[in-house]
Amino acid sequence: MRGLWKILAPVALFVVCGLAHAEPYFAVREGLKCNSCHFNQTGGGMRNAFGNAWAQTALPAQRIEGTGTDTWTGTVNPFIALGGNLRANATYTDVPNNDAQSEFDLEEVRAYLAIMAVPDRLAVYIDQRVAPGGSTNMEAFARYTTQDQRWHVQGGQFYLPYGWRLEDDSAFVRQATGINMTTPDRGVQVGYESGSLSAQLAVSNGTGGGPEGDEGKQASLRAEHVQNIWRIGAGFNLNHTDTGDRQMQGLFAGVRTGPIAWLAEADYLMDETLGPVERKQWVGLIEANWLITKGQNLKLTAEVFEPDTDVDEDEQNRFSVLWEYVPFQFMQLRVGARLYDGIPQNDLQNRKIYFAQLHGFF
Repeated sequence: MRGLWKILAPVALFVVCGLAHAEPYFAVREGLKCNSCHFNQTGGGMRNAFGNAWAQTALPAQRIEGTGTDTWTGTVNPFIALGGNLRANATYTDVPNNDAQSEFDLEEVRAYLAIMAVPDRLAVYIDQRVAPGGSTNMEAFARYTTQDQRWHVQGGQFYLPYGWRLEDDSAFVRQATGINMTTPDRGVQVGYESGSLSAQLAVSNGTGGGPEGDEGKQASLRAEHVQNIWRIGAGFNLNHTDTGDRQMQGLFAGVRTGPIAWLAEADYLMDETLGPVERKQWVGLIEANWLITKGQNLKLTAEVFEPDTDVDEDEQNRFSVLWEYVPFQFMQLRVGARLYDGIPQNDLQNRKIYFAQLHGFF
């Protein structure tokens, strides 16, 4: 633990800005849909004007005032909106029978651009990961929305609709399904928004943004019924390839009980691409977010992954505890630990990770 504190002290010297990923517990806590705060219909990426306003008023422990009176909304004018993200980490990893490692890391720098050629109707959106390493496009699509704002159709490269769009892409439900914010795909999507219903259907290459290798395609469906204090949704995904099919189906839900926002997801996977025998897997998540006081959240998660239902005693578990603090607008500190519990023969499946992260957003 002394190595952990050596990390936590100097990490406070970082000055960064960013919050690229979604935190769906915000939507559960507030009784909102994901597109209430984000340009994307399923959350994540650039925030819209309401999302920026909420992040400056309802989210932080206090608001600091600048020399001017204007409030950042992300909109340069009615036709152009900008956003950005920079995220830095400090981690301490303890793997049994191995030397512990500590590291400072620049996780990512992203830039967002939305051009609304026809406001609220026709837009082009770009999410570009510019560092570390070379520049990589994550999302680039054009979207048309009907006048009543109920239907939309978009084409290009985008994150697929399925399950919760968690901030933590290393969560079992995001790693096992392969649908997260590091694996966009190229295709078309149709969406419907009306009252309490939100639904999206995407047809894509099924290659995670890589080149297409056959004529098979991937279909991904997400539907959610949203109420003020609870919501429930379902997802289905079928990826057809020459080497075999992968089918996934899952349920996800959220509920607010007083100061605690709960999230849950369970997915069942059938995979023919791993050999002559179909492999069946299931993965689950339960997450609790306790609003300690304005600006402070305590996150507890419990996860389970069964990589092969025909194999006994191969189950993996992961438990996390995180303290999230937003002292003022556009800045957040996160400190936490993740404990892995897997088969005894695999040291990596029994590792412990302690981390601190400082980021802001605009």
